[in-house]
Amino acid sequence: MNLIFLGPPGSGKGTQAKRIAAKLGLLHLSTGDVLREAVKNGTGLGKKAQKFMEAGELVPDELIIGLIEEKLKAGALNDGFILDGFPRTIPQAEALRDMFARNKKVIHRAILLDVTDDEVIRRLSGRYYCPTCNAGYNYPMQLPKKEGICDNDGTRLLRRPDDEEVVVKNRLNVYKKQTEPIVDFYRKESILAAIKDNGGGPDRITESLLAEIAKINKA
Repeated sequence: MNLIFLGPPGSGKGTQAKRIAAKLGLLHLSTGDVLREAVKNGTGLGKKAQKFMEAGELVPDELIIGLIEEKLKAGALNDGFILDGFPRTIPQAEALRDMFARNKKVIHRAILLDVTDDEVIRRLSGRYYCPTCNAGYNYPMQLPKKEGICDNDGTRLLRRPDDEEVVVKNRLNVYKKQTEPIVDFYRKESILAAIKDNGGGPDRITESLLAEIAKINKA
């Protein structure tokens, strides 16, 4: 089973990708993790990517596609995978499609986690983390036992700069301009499915995702 998870920042696609990958025995393929692994291992593409990362620049699409293709050719994707965080733009989606076509692989479904703007802002602006142990909290859903203090080590919780409300709104605007068109791209490819988040919580979304994926096996 080869899947792509799409959705705005704060939609929970990373969390759900990890859950579904663990339940179904799939590889969870986060592009950030792929980049860090390649840099750590000192591969040719990893060294090229490192130069961009150290300069604070975006890693070119062709490098990221190349890194995914390396994993594919090494057999790491043979038992199925979930792509999380990629593609983000139409050129990336087209490059990914062409790369899979060259290697006789298919994407079975691109699944959109559909969350309203107001819900995204509520979730992200309520996120806090512990700078010592990196534990995450979310107001009002996952509260620390003591206001503003990490349960694990007593460190005062912080909010990431990109979770400030004004920044979250900008991130949403960027998503709508660059990434949202991918939804139409995969709709035209006839592989898009949408899971609407109606506030039932992460477990309900996991159930909906598993039910959607089960339809693929029956098709």
